[in-house]
Amino acid sequence: MTQPVSSAQHGGPDKVVPPAPASVPPSKGRGLRALGVRADVRNLSLLGVLAVLIAVGGFTEPDAFLDTGNLQLILTQSSVIGVVTVGMTFVITSGGIDLSVGAMVALASVWATTLATQEYGFAGILFTAVLVGLGAGLVNGLLIAYGRMVPFIATLAMLASARGLALLITDGKTQIVTVQSVLDLGLPDSYILGIPPLVMVFAAATVIGWLVLNRTTFGRRTVAVGGNAEAARLAGIDVTRQRLYLYLLSGLCCGIAAFMLIILSGSGQNTNGNLYELDAIAAAIIGGTLLSGGRGTIVGSVLGVLVFTTITNIFALNNLQSDVQQIAKGAIIVAAVLVQGRTSAHGET
Repeated sequence: MTQPVSSAQHGGPDKVVPPAPASVPPSKGRGLRALGVRADVRNLSLLGVLAVLIAVGGFTEPDAFLDTGNLQLILTQSSVIGVVTVGMTFVITSGGIDLSVGAMVALASVWATTLATQEYGFAGILFTAVLVGLGAGLVNGLLIAYGRMVPFIATLAMLASARGLALLITDGKTQIVTVQSVLDLGLPDSYILGIPPLVMVFAAATVIGWLVLNRTTFGRRTVAVGGNAEAARLAGIDVTRQRLYLYLLSGLCCGIAAFMLIILSGSGQNTNGNLYELDAIAAAIIGGTLLSGGRGTIVGSVLGVLVFTTITNIFALNNLQSDVQQIAKGAIIVAAVLVQGRTSAHGET
C-alpha cells in the first residue's frame, strides 16, 4: 500500500521558506568600515609620531625648536615639497610613479628666473613656472598613456632630461630674482596672522586635493584605475586619458612648487628640487597611499611631509650629519612598506 506524498515534499504550503537576506552583504559593510578604521588609525599614528618628534625637539633644543620663527620655517619648508606630494599621491593612487618631480621643479624654477622671463615681472615668472611644469607633465603623460612606456622608465628619462636642460639654461650658475613683488612674499611683512603665504598655498592645495580625490568623479576614476585598470576600462573609464590627466596634474603641482621655491630662495638653480621625488614618494607611502595603487590619502600624505620635515629640522638643530637623516628616512620608508604588506596580506575585508 503506497503512502500519500505530503505537500511539503512538493514544495507546497507546508514548506517553510526562510526570509531573503539583506540586500547589502554584511561583508561589504564590514570591509568599508574596516577601511575607514585603518585610515583613522594610520592618521592617528602619524599624529602620534609627529607629537613625539615635537617633544624630542622641544627637549633637545627647547629655545631653538619651539621658537615661533622655527615653527614657521618648518611649515614653510613643508609647503614646497607638500604641494609636490599632493600631485604624487594622485599618481601613486592610480598605480603609477613619477621620479621626475624634483627635476621638473628645477627646470621650472630656472626657466622662470631667466633675465628674459623676469622682464615680465611677477605674472611672467608665475606663468612660466606653471607652464613648464605642465609641459613636462604632458610629455610624461603622453609617453606613459599613449606611448605605453613603463612609468618608471618614462619619468626616469624625464628626470635626466630635465636636469640636463636646467643645467644648460643656467650654465651651472645661480639666477638671482630681481622682481621685488616676488621676493616680498617671502618676507615676514607678508605673513597673514603669522602664517606665511606659502603655507596658505599648501593648505589650499591640500584642501583642493582632498576634495578632488574623495568627492569627485575624477578621484573615483583615479582609484579605480589604480585598483584594476582592466576593470576600470570595462566600466567605461578612459584609462589612457585618465593617466594623461594625472601626470599633467603632477606637472602642475611641480610648477606651483617651483614658484614657491623661487619665493623661498630668491633664485633659480639647476640643483633645486634635489631628491624631491624620494621625499614625496616616502611621504605618500607612510601616509597610507598604497604603492601598488588603488588607495590614496591626501591627509596622510600631508602628515608624512610634516613628519619628514620635522625630522630634518631636529637633526639640523642638533648638528647631526645629513647621512644620518637619510638613514632615518630610509628606515621609516621600510617600516611603512612592511606595514602596508602586512595589511594587504590580511586583506581589505
